[in-house]
Amino acid sequence: MKTRWLTAAAVTLVALLGAFSAPAAFATDPLPLDPGYVTDAAGVLSVSENQSAQDRLQELTENSTADLFVVLVDDFTSPSEYTAWADKVAEINNLGPEQYLLAISTEGRNYYISAAEDGPLSYSKLDDIEEKIQPLLAQSDWHGAIILAADEIQGDGGAGMVRVFLILAGIVVLALVIWLIVALIRRARKNAVIRKRGAMPETPDPNNPFSTMTDEQVETEAGSALVQADDAITSSREELGFAVAQYGEGATAAFSGAIETAKTKMSEAFDLKQKLDDEIEDTIHDRRAWHIRIIQLCDEIDDVLDDNTGAFDALRKLEQNAPQELERVRSERAQLQPLLESAAPAFAALAATYDAEALSTITDNPAQAQERAALADRSIDTAAQAIVAGRTGEAAFAIRTAEQAVAQAVQLAHAIDALGAELAESEKQARALITELHGDLAAAQQLPDTAGAIAAATAATTAQLQQAEANLTGSARSPQRVLEALTAANTQIDAAIAQGRETVERAQRTQLMLEQTLTQATSDVRSVRDYIETRRGSVGSTARTRLSQAEGTLTQAQSLRASDPQAALNEAQRALDLARQARSSAQADVNGYNRNQYQDNSWSGGIFGGSSGGSNSSGLGGDILGGIIGGLLSGGGSSGSSHRSSWRSSGSSGGFRSSGFGGGSRSSGSRASGRSGRSGGGRF
Repeated sequence: MKTRWLTAAAVTLVALLGAFSAPAAFATDPLPLDPGYVTDAAGVLSVSENQSAQDRLQELTENSTADLFVVLVDDFTSPSEYTAWADKVAEINNLGPEQYLLAISTEGRNYYISAAEDGPLSYSKLDDIEEKIQPLLAQSDWHGAIILAADEIQGDGGAGMVRVFLILAGIVVLALVIWLIVALIRRARKNAVIRKRGAMPETPDPNNPFSTMTDEQVETEAGSALVQADDAITSSREELGFAVAQYGEGATAAFSGAIETAKTKMSEAFDLKQKLDDEIEDTIHDRRAWHIRIIQLCDEIDDVLDDNTGAFDALRKLEQNAPQELERVRSERAQLQPLLESAAPAFAALAATYDAEALSTITDNPAQAQERAALADRSIDTAAQAIVAGRTGEAAFAIRTAEQAVAQAVQLAHAIDALGAELAESEKQARALITELHGDLAAAQQLPDTAGAIAAATAATTAQLQQAEANLTGSARSPQRVLEALTAANTQIDAAIAQGRETVERAQRTQLMLEQTLTQATSDVRSVRDYIETRRGSVGSTARTRLSQAEGTLTQAQSLRASDPQAALNEAQRALDLARQARSSAQADVNGYNRNQYQDNSWSGGIFGGSSGGSNSSGLGGDILGGIIGGLLSGGGSSGSSHRSSWRSSGSSGGFRSSGFGGGSRSSGSRASGRSGRSGGGRF
């Protein structure tokens, strides 16, 4: 007896120890889903995994036409068959045709995706999703299975046709790359041959004298011709000036026209030379063509001037009029003397005020003017002696030399006064620019400067102003250099001010658009809310979800209104877009409900009596549409319709449903509720 008692006690003790040491597993009846997308009744997800899954399923709702809800329990019971259990949970939570439920038994090792018959995903797609998540479930990777299921529903993975398309596109791209590489190699080889030969023709052209010249020879010839043509125009212009002074403009009009023609051609040649020398890279063919054109223009200039040389020399007739011309040159030399005497003092006055670099172009002008005057004196004496001796040719040459020397001496003396006037004007402009820059600095300080660009420009400008004001006082000034620096500083501060003003104007435009968008979004959200609430008996979850997002986004926009207008504008625009999506979805639900219910009015007489014909004068349709008497009808008037029905519970049980407070009752069978009852899921 004692042995039997001890044996029984030992068995009982072992059983108790086993019960406490093994984890407890509980069978779970179909249950209301928690708020959100994941109901973890088994407690197998960490807090971070749960939040990650919630976020991914929210993203799925926003970016696809389907919703996915997940429930994890230890085991299924009442019913214990997994397909019936999942369909029952979907039924009691009022899931619509576009809402799917992934039910997972973590201890029973069963799973299933409950789906309505008319949902957007095909049965084969659901089977494919279940097959893909099965290995993860077998490894107890519940979070990974949820994420993969969401990816597959949204279409982020497993798209065979997409893969095929991408592979074909890759092949096409690879072929294009190979073709491009081959083409580039061929072009490089061809360009190498061209570079070696240059733009010189392969076969010389007898009618083209340049066809036998290399590119380098053409370039050298063009440079030389340009210099010679410019010197020829300068000499001819001086000769013309002498002739005009002697014979008048009427008698020399033809020669003036020739000079203008030559100058026009010279200007074209210089333009081409500038294009050749600028930073823009030119093709070898363009460079050769432009050099040849310069040579041709210089030849044309020589022809124009040469055509008038004979007539011009005949006009001068220096040999026949040597005595009279000599007296004229002597008079011009006498008029030069006051300029010569004032040249050195004028330069000294400038040298006492400005630095040597500013005066570098006239530093030797007084000495050069004196040398030209001495040359003129010697030439005048030579001409006088030649006239007395009867050497008219020698006299004419000496007279021409004297008049050119006098003219250059006058030009050298006048250049001193001209530069002095220019420097004074530059100094005046620099001081005016300093005043303007002080005004710009004051204006810049009133502008917003989030990026610091205005502060940087202000600092640089202030430094330039201080340096400029120092350089414009005392001796050795360089107004031109100061003016150049101030001009650069002015450009910089003007750009910064323009940017700051643009920022202000942009902020004003943003604020105006924000107020307009907030007003419109507030109006649209309110009108959509009214529309859904007065037709809630037929409006599904998609419209309600979009409206909820619109309201939250609008609240966010309003909170950012003062601190970040641009971000607030972005949120307001998003709220407006979401409200429009909600309105469109709600209207589609209502239209679909009207077609399904109002076109078949047989129920109107069956429930409340009266005619079952096409009229709806009793207002019953509006009562159901508005959710007023939804509790009187199975499923709140949503069973069998194509719209999404609202399901979200506000607590662990019960809550607001589409058919009114407490939710509408639905039929007990999963097939009667519109759930597929398809074969799928299984063990893992």
